[in-house]
Amino acid sequence: MNFPGHLVKGRKRVAKKADATAPTQTAAKWRVSIESPAARFTLPALLLLLALLIVLPSFASRSALNSLIFVFYMLVLAQFWNLLAGYAGLVSVGQQAFVGLGGYALFALTALAGLDPLVAILIAGVIACLLALPTALILFRLRGAYFAIGSWVMAEVFRLILAQFKQLGGGTGTSLPPSITNQVVGVTEVKQLLGVSSPAAREIVTYWCALALAVGTIALVYALLRSPRGLGLAAMRDSEEAATASGVDTVRNKLLVYVIAAAGTGMAGALIYFHKARISPDAAFSVVDWTALVIFTVVIGGIGTIEGPIIGVIILALTQSYLAAFGTVYLILLGGLAITVMLFAPKGLWGFVSERFGVSLFPIRRALLAVKRPRKSSKQPNERLKHSKVRTRKRR
Repeated sequence: MNFPGHLVKGRKRVAKKADATAPTQTAAKWRVSIESPAARFTLPALLLLLALLIVLPSFASRSALNSLIFVFYMLVLAQFWNLLAGYAGLVSVGQQAFVGLGGYALFALTALAGLDPLVAILIAGVIACLLALPTALILFRLRGAYFAIGSWVMAEVFRLILAQFKQLGGGTGTSLPPSITNQVVGVTEVKQLLGVSSPAAREIVTYWCALALAVGTIALVYALLRSPRGLGLAAMRDSEEAATASGVDTVRNKLLVYVIAAAGTGMAGALIYFHKARISPDAAFSVVDWTALVIFTVVIGGIGTIEGPIIGVIILALTQSYLAAFGTVYLILLGGLAITVMLFAPKGLWGFVSERFGVSLFPIRRALLAVKRPRKSSKQPNERLKHSKVRTRKRR
């Protein structure tokens, strides 16, 4: 179809203008952000707090150090259980299995093999990790409530097996001799530096080990959740079916999280029973002490967050310090607090605060943000220079 010449020229001019403006209209850049305004102050505040906690044994009492040791190892247990249940969907009520395995590994490696307790704590984590692999092959065949019950049954199996070893005290348990507890690496140096007795120096070394384990656990969980694999875990938390359809290897992610949690929980168990210096099957594999209280802290603080277990452990420590003397009243108040939070703040205390005020100290959620690009001027630099000269001449 033929058009008149002036219409064709007009169409060409319009096309040229459209081509010139097309890149500025369609070009857009996007970036993924995991940052939070409040997170800018998190690292400096944590470094100051860490420096204070490191020097705390120089002026704090032994009772305060013992209370903080309890806070640190409960924080480790809560963070790893939260990683399992809050992200991988593995609601386990059998994590006491790895606490007991870590504790008994410590006693076997120190009392029978003659290793230093600090080295034995690291090896206990490796042993728990290795035993978690065959355990996972059995438990991963179960789903939901069946997985939870299966993990509890597995913990009971480990308890019954270890109760048969007479070298480790059998069913009544055993204690670490003072020759082992007082000859830990660093105890002599602490005695000379701070001028304290051997038991006090051992508690200070245990305190520093518990602090290092707690800080390392938070750093590990935070780095994992900010990594690409953490994005797959977040997708699994929201919908496992949708994550599988999107190409996420859910089985491999679950196995990785389960093994990491087992290793960390095993190290925490070894540290706990090095601090207690006595172990028995019923205490080491107690579902109330090492799983029920952990679930309580995570649910109260906020499941699926890093901040939630921290708040939950602090609340647990405060209630035990000030209300444990009331006996059954303490348990009633603890249960009432849990029910109240679950009714009015289903996502926990930190989940309520985070949704209400948009605060995140450890940001792990991704947000897609548009990058603003500067507008390009249609005039060339020479033309802008000419226009500026004309304007200055007119002003003169």
